Amino acid sequence: TFLNENLTVILAPPSAHGQSSVCGKIMELLGQNKIDHHQRQVAILSQDSFYRVLTPDQKAKALKGQFNFDHPDAFDNELIVKTLWDILEGQTVQIPVYDFVTHSRKEEAVTVYPADVVLFEGILMFYSQEIRDLFQMKLFVDTDADTRLSRRVLRDISERGRDLEQVLTQYITFVKPAFEEFCLPTKKCADVIIPRGADNLVAINLIVQHIQDILNGGLTKRLNGSLNGYGTPRKRQVSESSSRPH
Repeated sequence: TFLNENLTVILAPPSAHGQSSVCGKIMELLGQNKIDHHQRQVAILSQDSFYRVLTPDQKAKALKGQFNFDHPDAFDNELIVKTLWDILEGQTVQIPVYDFVTHSRKEEAVTVYPADVVLFEGILMFYSQEIRDLFQMKLFVDTDADTRLSRRVLRDISERGRDLEQVLTQYITFVKPAFEEFCLPTKKCADVIIPRGADNLVAINLIVQHIQDILNGGLTKRLNGSLNGYGTPRKRQVSESSSRPH
């Protein structure tokens, strides 16, 4: 069975690798990064994979650093919703690969196989209620502005071929205002806030334990055995998946 309430979204401010490093740490502690993709119980998706295909005018602006990639409209939310529903139905999905140098989707795609828990990271994953409501647990990775900026500078220069002036101009013009307008207000939607990102091992270990409970069935047993009259556990909705036995 594929439990469709075990989608987890990890949202972080535009800190380049902030949320990515948290997801990476979770996968490492779960031992999932050493398992073949076909057999993984936990899968990771990134909102960065779902940037819209740009028009010629938009692409020309992007090449000059004048397109706002931190605006909600920059993402293909229709494709995100479709992909999530396919995942909830236990289907194997094809995830686009975005080229941040040419600002276009590559021809190849990444195959994601059915998993018991899906981590979906992205800076604006809380913005759409339709998307937000699909997740069982919502995490907000909270890092300070200096850390976000320094990580972005290092990433954009080393991985995306941009110069320092372009990175700083884009940060001041688009990234910081978009964070304050679209990202920060959605912090209130989070179930868990993780200060200091991947450095906060106490918080990450708690998340890892929660995921392990889901994978091992321990959470259901604990809920059934320790409610002591304070309510009944919520029934899990399941959809059958023939892709992998459980």
